[in-house]
Amino acid sequence: MSDRRVHETEIKLNNGTRLGHLTLDNPSALNALRLDMVEAIQAAVKRWEAREDVVAILIDADSDKAFCAGGDVVNLYRSAIGDADPDYPRHFFTHEYQLCHDLHRLKTPCIAWGHGIVMGGGMGVFSGASHRVVTETTRLAMPEIKIGLFPDCAATWFFNRLPRYLARFIALTGATLNAADSLFAGLADHAIAHAAKRDVIDALTAVEDWSDPQAAVADVLGRAEGNRPAATAGDARLVTHLDTLRTAANGPDLVTIVDRLSALAEAEDPWLAEAGANIAAGCPVTAHLVHRQLESGCFLSLAEVARTELAMALQCCARPDLPEGVRALLVDKDRQPRWRYASVADVPPDYVDAHFQPAWSGAHPLAAL
Repeated sequence: MSDRRVHETEIKLNNGTRLGHLTLDNPSALNALRLDMVEAIQAAVKRWEAREDVVAILIDADSDKAFCAGGDVVNLYRSAIGDADPDYPRHFFTHEYQLCHDLHRLKTPCIAWGHGIVMGGGMGVFSGASHRVVTETTRLAMPEIKIGLFPDCAATWFFNRLPRYLARFIALTGATLNAADSLFAGLADHAIAHAAKRDVIDALTAVEDWSDPQAAVADVLGRAEGNRPAATAGDARLVTHLDTLRTAANGPDLVTIVDRLSALAEAEDPWLAEAGANIAAGCPVTAHLVHRQLESGCFLSLAEVARTELAMALQCCARPDLPEGVRALLVDKDRQPRWRYASVADVPPDYVDAHFQPAWSGAHPLAAL
């Protein structure tokens, strides 16, 4: 065990190779990532990537409720209001974004078993895996619009690989996606019943030929999905409401797009209505940051994404909306955030520009990527 909140084990496979197994275990916070958890995952993944006998990695959680509900935003809040280490945001985000970058670049196949809540930083870890599994209880989202942050942990990278209207809808509204939605959007690869996880591990143990580890893992997961599926993409709510979403998420400018998405709050479908209510009550500055991510982030490399998101995150920590959003949602829980600007139309362009400026002196903390 490398950390009491991250259990690290190795499972011996049939031919003497190994499966590296990481289990998140921070149940009181729905497995939200603390700095020590990020460091433990980083260390294990780095060691296993360097070893020829470790042919695959599995990341899951010891919880029926959540794979990972996000990052450690409460400690970010405490730092912002002066009740904790002022350097905590820099340390936390630097390590978290380094981890997400490294997961995307792994040569070793990595399975993320996304059972339950997969949000924020958890979505970053999940999306970095080469084989992303959702189950019948998966609830996947990037709901940063509610707290005045922005979809991070390489979201600039993976959202820009979705159709533009889907990226806008998911990122701006923080809509919750089930297994079918996740498959349709391309944010997951397999939908497998959670009860089949032990069968998947047993099947990996029985594989004889690991000459092509990616193909071996894909074969095991494909057979498990065929035998015990959790959903099909055709059942997605994104499919049911496709025309509505395409209309709402398109427009000549951000103000129009936000107005159209906010109007979904009046929809008869509760899922659409919740998404619309999220953006209607959400942070106006976050909406601008998302818009920049999707308009210009598509030209960035994975390393450039990590470096850009670090500047954005630290600027958010130094400004009032993030601590206010966390206070309203997670600390005082009054759900009445007082955003700096009342509407998207009120946010000055230079205020948005400032979020992309370095928040440190000297070399970039992620310069080595």
